[in-house]
Amino acid sequence: MIIALIGFGEAGLAIANSLGKADGTHPALRAFDIKLVDNDAAIAMAMAARIENAGVTVCIAPAEAVAEADIVISVVTADQAATAAELSARHLPQGALYLDMNSCAPTTKQIASSSIEPAGGVYVDVAVMAPIEARGHETPMLAAARDPEAVAARLVAAGLRPRFVGDEIGRASTIKMLRSVMVKGIEALTAECFRAAIKAGVADEVANSLDASQTDMGWAEQAAYNMERMTAHGIRRAAEMREVAKTLRALDIPPAMTSGTIAWQDDMGALALALAPDAALADQIAAIEQAFTSDKERN
Repeated sequence: MIIALIGFGEAGLAIANSLGKADGTHPALRAFDIKLVDNDAAIAMAMAARIENAGVTVCIAPAEAVAEADIVISVVTADQAATAAELSARHLPQGALYLDMNSCAPTTKQIASSSIEPAGGVYVDVAVMAPIEARGHETPMLAAARDPEAVAARLVAAGLRPRFVGDEIGRASTIKMLRSVMVKGIEALTAECFRAAIKAGVADEVANSLDASQTDMGWAEQAAYNMERMTAHGIRRAAEMREVAKTLRALDIPPAMTSGTIAWQDDMGALALALAPDAALADQIAAIEQAFTSDKERN
């Protein structure tokens, strides 16, 4: 079995290392990275050494990497995902699996698919759902493809076992992108909160207060609770958050996340909805969407 890696940064190296050590599978690994053709000879040589040191064959063009490949794994930067697919499609063997593991919007995945599938390849939308350095190809992943069962069987033979979530290209990436709203958003909120807390000399107190406020609710239950709180008290909370923004500015911390919070609290509070606190999240969101639609129609 031949597996080609398009991109050999952090993810490419991790996957190559883990596949090379996998029990029962011994794929021949090839790799192309754009740095191999960098105008700076030192950069090109360093990338070639990086690939060779991982026990992977260096390819100086995408065509060389994907020729005769059974599986192509694309792990480039997100802004190059569609271009990588287009370049690979020109030389992709009929029936080869093209695993797009890049962190992209579903529309970007669909554009990439429109290059691969007409060329006779099988496009697989893959979303990597945890840091990849430690576990490489065994990192938890979601996937979507036109024929999930057949694709899954072929991937298992290569030691790849993503969890398939459907046959619609972009579904796996949608889950990852929307999860990132929360995960990366919390990281950004952490920076805004604790940079200010350290400057103000109250970091321990803020952290202790947050610890005391932790609940054991699952995310769906917590989200439903948050929806009800915002629709019931959004206007008042927006006013409080404007004072938070003043506090941050006084500490020379830009209130980027807080400004978004003010807008959301204002918008949700202005809907004047009375949501049942114990209502299902889907029912709450349906009511909120209907209220937003009615508000747009009135304006």
